[in-house]
Parts: sequence; C-alpha cells; structure tokens
Amino acid sequence: MPETSAADSAATSGEITAETVQHLAGLARIALTDPEIDSLTTELGSILTNIAKVSEVASTDVPATSHPIPLNNVTRRDEITDVLTREEALANAPETTDGMFRVSSILGEEQ
Repeated sequence: MPETSAADSAATSGEITAETVQHLAGLARIALTDPEIDSLTTELGSILTNIAKVSEVASTDVPATSHPIPLNNVTRRDEITDVLTREEALANAPETTDGMFRVSSILGEEQ
C-alpha cells in the first residue's frame, strides 16, 4: 500500500496538523520554529474550517461570481471643445525653446 503524505492525510481528513505544516514548510523550503509551526497549524486549521463553512452554504442554483455587483464601464461621448493654441499654452511658461516648454535637465551627461 502506498505511503500517504501529511498533506494528503490533511486533505482527506480536513485537519491541519503540525506534521502537515512541517511538510508544507519543507516543500516551500522555509525553516519554521516550533512556535511558528504551532501558530500556523492553528491559523491554517481556521482557514480550512472557514472554507468548509462556505462549501456548506454554496449551492448549485446560485451562479459563481467574481464580484458581488456587476462591473460596468461608465463612459460618455467624446465632445470636441475649444483647446489652447500652442502660443496660449506657452504664454505663461517660464522658458520656451522652438515652440516647446524648456525644463531643467534631470538626467546626467551619460544619456
């Protein structure tokens, strides 16, 4: 008979044990202390309990959703309005060159 891993037995029993946490930590190559293992055992057990509660409530007559309310784009028609001319846009600029805004260099000479 094949040997079952701690993760397999947890999946079938629905219970997280310290051995399961150690096995998962080994797979993830994470070193855990004994207090961390105890804490994660409790936390993961709580998560499994909550998943089981949701599974009990889940029904086949309720379609699966990714969001509780529909997501719709709110758009408006594009309306052409008056825009500034180049001269108007540059009128209050502190410095311009060849019809463009002139700003301080932010890159070094290597660029």
